[in-house]
Amino acid sequence: MRYVIIGNGAAGVGGAEGIRSRDKDGEVTIISAEGARIYSRPLISYLVAGKVADSGMDYRPADFYERNNCKVTGERAAAVDAKGKAVILEGGARVPYDKLLVAAGSSPFVPPFEGLDTVKGKYSFSSLADARALGAALAPHKKALIIGAGLIGLKCAEGISEKVASITVTDIAPRILSSILDEGGAAAVARHIEGKGVSFRLSSSVKRFEPGTAYLESGEAIAFDLLVTAVGVRPNTALLKGVADTDRGIIINARSETSAPDIYAAGDCAQALDASSGESKVMALLPNAYMQGECAGVNMAGGEKSFDKAVPMNAVGFFGLHIITAGNYTGNVRAAGEGDGYKRLFYSDNRLNGYIMVGDVGKAGIYTSLLRDGTPLDTLDFEQICEKPGLMAFTSKARQEKLGEAR
Repeated sequence: MRYVIIGNGAAGVGGAEGIRSRDKDGEVTIISAEGARIYSRPLISYLVAGKVADSGMDYRPADFYERNNCKVTGERAAAVDAKGKAVILEGGARVPYDKLLVAAGSSPFVPPFEGLDTVKGKYSFSSLADARALGAALAPHKKALIIGAGLIGLKCAEGISEKVASITVTDIAPRILSSILDEGGAAAVARHIEGKGVSFRLSSSVKRFEPGTAYLESGEAIAFDLLVTAVGVRPNTALLKGVADTDRGIIINARSETSAPDIYAAGDCAQALDASSGESKVMALLPNAYMQGECAGVNMAGGEKSFDKAVPMNAVGFFGLHIITAGNYTGNVRAAGEGDGYKRLFYSDNRLNGYIMVGDVGKAGIYTSLLRDGTPLDTLDFEQICEKPGLMAFTSKARQEKLGEAR
């Protein structure tokens, strides 16, 4: 059996390990333009900050490919010939497959700002190569401008904060982290980050660039030496356009199958069912990527596996402040545990829809479990679980089941 995996991130790793859990002898080829190294993308900000050594970036040991008998092709995939069952590389070579997993990830989106081509020191912040290039350009006297107050932009700010003179972050949204936080949560996190010397310019986009200066729609001019564009990313779906069903991402079912025979997809390029809302969406999260990839690998190798509990979830920290969010923010709102942190639970129709936790994120897994399992809230002490999440809020039977799962 010839297995081909396009992509060398968490989803690709999951795919390879899923295949090898069922088939020790089939031929596994991983196609990756970045070459034979599996690294953890969430750690690139710590690499730039000098808090993680280059060797500490590894997502799997150096002998991963050898131990799993995987061949790595260090060239970009250009097209998929579904009828001929082959992946065509940029150089023209064909890599035949019996089963294909597309785990191609996503790419940074850079808006066509006027004058952007006049900026020499501009960088992205989504790959190891990006981090190395930016790290080499940092200097104590330089002023940094980051476009985008989302997860990538703020992790970049944290990573470079001690290596530049100043950091300004702009965003067209009225609050930071607008895709994962409500207004109150965003305000709490913004205050913390501003306390570390980062300045925000929100509700204002860049109108144009001149060398060393960004002019905002508000009329303000911001001088900078380094520019980082972190506006967002787009799923890499081009390889399967016209081959399989695509929307914002490549549409997959609970088995990580696409609509095309013998072709699977996983990770940031895939679009799956959100267990918390019932909607089909891209959920670009490392745990989901790995589990979708592993699910695909098992099924590619003739096994039976499904992953139908994907939810939008983020666990991240900025300058020592921890944040965990999951699900969607619809329905009734319950505020709990004010103190030094911020917590909101969203629920309706006897189900937890989502939650936000900032600061004290202890036992967030209890809420995630309620989300993934769709646990009826009337089967537990909801008042207690809002204030102090723990197994004692569940019925005796439910506690035994969860303890059994933990074993």
